[in-house]
Formats: sequence, structure tokens, C-alpha cells
Amino acid sequence: MKKINLTFVLLLIAVGVSVAQKNQRIAYIDMDYILQNIPQYIEAQNALDDKVAKWRSNLDKEARQIEVLKTDLANEKAILTLDLIEEREEDIQVKQEALRRLESLYFGPDGDMYILRKKLIQPIQDQVYNAVQTIASRKKYDFVFDKSSELVMLYSNKKHDISPLVLKLIKIDVKKQDKRDKIAERKKLLDSEGKSEATKQREAKKEALKQKKLSDREAKLKAINEKREARLKAREEKRRLLREKKEALRKAKEAKKKQDEENSKNKN
Repeated sequence: MKKINLTFVLLLIAVGVSVAQKNQRIAYIDMDYILQNIPQYIEAQNALDDKVAKWRSNLDKEARQIEVLKTDLANEKAILTLDLIEEREEDIQVKQEALRRLESLYFGPDGDMYILRKKLIQPIQDQVYNAVQTIASRKKYDFVFDKSSELVMLYSNKKHDISPLVLKLIKIDVKKQDKRDKIAERKKLLDSEGKSEATKQREAKKEALKQKKLSDREAKLKAINEKREARLKAREEKRRLLREKKEALRKAKEAKKKQDEENSKNKN
């Protein structure tokens, strides 16, 4: 009896799961396919690969130098003193520690590769995820799987593949963003031109004011110099008249003295 009840319960669960699945909408994407068809992602990935290659080249160079030091030490160990051997071994150990730190700096959890990937790749991946969420919301999908992830998909019907829709939505968003960028750039250019014109007007006004100040200053200096020259001329004229008056008085005095002398001679 218990066996029959258990079988009945399992049958009900299976039927319930089957009915629930019929009411669910499922789709999938191929993330690799989507990313490989986004030019910005290809450019970002190439830039990241170039950096990684450069970093690995630096690490390989340091590692080769350490190997050379080890080889030299092994070849010369027989003729070196104990102190020199310890000194070289310590030098090798220091360089190995530096190499490990450099490797961690490049490829550690918070290293340069992580930072650069987050800067270059993460925005594009976020763009894909946002597009998937938008499509899932519009189409009312309950689940969207990634075919290129670790999820094992033994079979997938092409009609459930929404990768083309995701790419289409991303291209539309890119075009819209490009249009917004162009409008913003044009507005910035117009504002810049407007500011340039306003700046020119301000500079012209400032220059005119400067010239006016210089002109007023020159006119003022000219007036002061003219007054000074007039005062000097007046003073010189007064001195000249005074000298002439003195000279005339002197001559008159000499003439009177001469006349008096002549009159005195005539009387005698």
C-alpha cells in the first residue's frame, strides 16, 4: 500500500514538473559568438593581449637572468669562498622574490591584468548582459542560458537562440550612443565657437579699454608737460624782463653818472 502511494506521489510530481516546464519560456545565447561579432570587444581584447604579452616578456626576461645567475654560481662554486657563495645565493633569492612580486603585480587578483580587463572588457560584457535582460523582459523568458559557459547542453534548438537579437540590440544601442556622442560633440563645438566669439569680444573690449587708458594717460602726461613748459617759459620770460630792466637801470645810472661828471667839469 505504501509502495502504491509513493508511486502515485512521484507520478504527481513528474506531472507537475512537466506542466510547469510547458509554461516556462527558455532561451540561450552564445556569448563567444556575440563577443566575437562586437568590434569594440575585438579591439579591447587585442589591446589586453598586447599588454599581457609585454608583461609575460618582462617576466621571462627576469626569469632568464635568474637562471643565468644560477648557472654561473653552479659553474664557479668550486672556486668561490663560502661568503661569496652565500652572497650570490642571497642575491638570487632576492631576485626570485622580486620576480614573484612582479608576477603578482601583473596577474594577481587585483593586478594590472584584472584592472585593465575591468576597464576594457567589463563594459562590453555589461552591455551584453543588459541587452539579454532587456530581451528576456520583452519576450518574457524565464531562463536564459549561456551556451559557451560550463553549462552542458547536449542539444539546443536554434529557434531558442537569441544571440542575433542580442547583437542587434547592442548595435542599435551603439548607433544611438554614437549619435548622442556626435550631438554632444557638435554642441560642444558650437559652445566652444560661441565661447570663442564671446572671448574675442571680451578681449577686444579689454584691449579697447586698455588703449583708452593708455591714450588718456598720454594725454594727461602731455597736458602736464605742456603746463610745465608754459611755466618754464613764463619764468624764463620774467627773468629775461628782469635782466633787461636791471640792465636798463644800470645803463641809466651810468649815463647819469657820466652826465654829472661832465657837468662838474664844465663848471670848473
